[in-house]
Amino acid sequence: MGSADSKLNFRKAVIQLTTKTQPVEATDDAFWDQFWADTATSVQDVFALVPAAEIRAVREESPSNLATLCYKAVEKLVQGAESGCHSEKEKQIVLNCSRLLTRVLPYIFEDPDWRGFFWSTVPGAGRGGQGEDDDENARPLAESLLLAIADLLFCPDFTVQSHRRSTVDSAEDVHSLDSCEYIWEAGVGFAHSPQPNYIHDVNRMELLKLLLTCFSEAMYLPPAPDSGSTNPWVQFFCSTENRHALPLFTSLLNTVCAYDPVGYGIPYNHLLFSDYREPLVEEAAQVLIVTLDHDSATSASPTVDGTTTGTAMDDSDPPGPENLFVNYLSRIHREEDFQFILKGIARLLSNPLLQTYLPNSTKKIQFHQELLVLFWKLCDFNKKFLFFVLKSSDVLDILVPTLYFLNDARADQSRVGLMHIGVFILLLLSGERNFGVRLNKPYSVRVPMDIPVFTGTHADLLIVVFHKIITSGHQRLQPLFDCLLTIVVNVSPYLKSLSMVAANKLLHLLEAFSTTWFLFSAAQNHHLVFFLLEAFNNIIQYQFDGNSNLVYAIIRKRSVFHQLANLPSDPPAIHKALQRRRRTPEPLSRTGSQEGASMEGSRPAAPAEPGTLKTSLVATPGIDKLTEKSQVSEDGTLRSLEPTPQQSSADGSPTAEEPGQAWREQRRLSSASASGQWSPTSEWVLSWKSKLPLQTIMRLLQVLVPQVEKICIDKGLTDESEILRFLQHGTLVGLLPVPHPILIRKYQANSGTAMWFRTYMWGVIYLRNVDPPVWYDTDVKLFEIQRV
Repeated sequence: MGSADSKLNFRKAVIQLTTKTQPVEATDDAFWDQFWADTATSVQDVFALVPAAEIRAVREESPSNLATLCYKAVEKLVQGAESGCHSEKEKQIVLNCSRLLTRVLPYIFEDPDWRGFFWSTVPGAGRGGQGEDDDENARPLAESLLLAIADLLFCPDFTVQSHRRSTVDSAEDVHSLDSCEYIWEAGVGFAHSPQPNYIHDVNRMELLKLLLTCFSEAMYLPPAPDSGSTNPWVQFFCSTENRHALPLFTSLLNTVCAYDPVGYGIPYNHLLFSDYREPLVEEAAQVLIVTLDHDSATSASPTVDGTTTGTAMDDSDPPGPENLFVNYLSRIHREEDFQFILKGIARLLSNPLLQTYLPNSTKKIQFHQELLVLFWKLCDFNKKFLFFVLKSSDVLDILVPTLYFLNDARADQSRVGLMHIGVFILLLLSGERNFGVRLNKPYSVRVPMDIPVFTGTHADLLIVVFHKIITSGHQRLQPLFDCLLTIVVNVSPYLKSLSMVAANKLLHLLEAFSTTWFLFSAAQNHHLVFFLLEAFNNIIQYQFDGNSNLVYAIIRKRSVFHQLANLPSDPPAIHKALQRRRRTPEPLSRTGSQEGASMEGSRPAAPAEPGTLKTSLVATPGIDKLTEKSQVSEDGTLRSLEPTPQQSSADGSPTAEEPGQAWREQRRLSSASASGQWSPTSEWVLSWKSKLPLQTIMRLLQVLVPQVEKICIDKGLTDESEILRFLQHGTLVGLLPVPHPILIRKYQANSGTAMWFRTYMWGVIYLRNVDPPVWYDTDVKLFEIQRV
């Protein structure tokens, strides 16, 4: 039958369904088969031929027909999984039912009255309805659907290569099949790479799209503060009930990490043949991050016995969470597996950067946000992976693309979510000493970026990009300033030698943040000054020798430090500063920062195109909730400085509280300032002014400024190089205050960030699935869809 005819018949069936006011019996196969038996419709056809208005009409006016349609379609998938889909006709029925359910499910989820439908047991709608034993029949529809999808994803000759030697062999028995032998791609825990097969990839993709649609019920619930609310679809699919959990987890992870968009190592090869792998890889990445949506802050549940996981998983650890995907991810432990994952993610994240060297040489991939979420999950759930990443300079292969994305997206309000995840990843990495040490590696890759040209290390790159984000980013990024500067403070004790460009950028930030109008215009702006002073102190105390550029920059800008020490706090001065602010709306001026020419071949960071869709995000927790303070001991180990709830402050450890004691109060005040009630007082200014850590820098200026001035007078110098040479050989040993202990603010998991990740991740998935537009124009509640 021709495709046009089959579309016509399918459309007729849809019209009949929407116009029949009487319930159609489930046994009326002649009617129901029209939806899947004789048609060859693509998923795009199904979306075009089943309009939203008609699905909603059936839902409201003949609910029993919608219910029957759903469970008949699930029943067909279950039958296909049971039989193993040997004939072309069976395969077609499975694909048609899968497309139809993908179309209809979002309309079931958007109506609260229907939400329980898939979790109820439908009488008589057991598998095939042949009155099998009752307890099988009692499975909720959702469970039958999920188990059928899992079986179908390992169905020989449909989604995986058959292992039969000849056609004479009997068909592989679906029930005894060990799906671990049918993992889709070599990599973690599997050495054999199956022949690529276009048809299998397309079929997997259709089923994964349906799976993702099942999981998307989460989009229809408003963001709840108690993010312990688990998604029942994900919970069941990732439980021991799913016998394919391990091979499917491995298949998804390996498919993503083994993907090479270059086209098998040949530049420009992608222009010769269409790459059918990319849509599958993208779908796999999306399903993977959704299954890993798990609040690690609240998880301490007893779980699966770790005997069946094979050698790729580490059994020595205590059992992890009940979600098997999270469990498997947290127990990967072999070096070669870590290497495979890290290389794969780094290769894919760097793909857009390659584009700029050799335009069009490789296919440009679009799923970097999903990859960043996946990388975040790996580091958050598997500490051994995090340590592996930081063990060699491979971490820089993640850092450079991340900085590229941050710099590229800084002016685009539709990409604020991308900015957050990039910064969160760097915050997580910066909590480990090794990250700071790795940043000293010279930066030689010349990725065209819209930043000043400099010669230096990866630390210089990080500082120059952060400066650019702060001074010329979108105003919505202001909540990230705390995070950006916390990262700088965390790495500062390990930075051996900053370039002059980076040193000037840091001082420009201090200059901008210490103007009185900025300090007095919000309750927590002064924290930014504390962070910068802390970074300078760390470098002076621990890395003075190689940092003559920074010392020179501090000497040149010494007036900024003197102004801070003499900050006015009387009411008229405060009033005057705020008046000045009303005349200067620009948050940070670029004056005083010598903006060098940008790198050759770079394009300026562009704002969002008008009309771009974006999804709203929940607020992120403040830096004090996001991080936990730890002190680095002599031997390099970390000691937490957070008081445990039962511990009073009577233990006499004031160090952690130095800049921190006012924080919780500040947070309270700042929420007031948002609603316009807060205004600065003299007492408030004095409360933190007295704690500004200026002693080290003041002592440095006291010792070095007279010496530098003397050189200038003696030699009639205006030449920097002579002064820098003097500073390089100078020493302050014994002249500075006793070095303070190094404070690191480590990221700590909390339900606020778990909720943020959930809304961000589903927002990305919503916007990226446009063909077909699975969720478009449905009543999602997790976020709002906005037009720029």
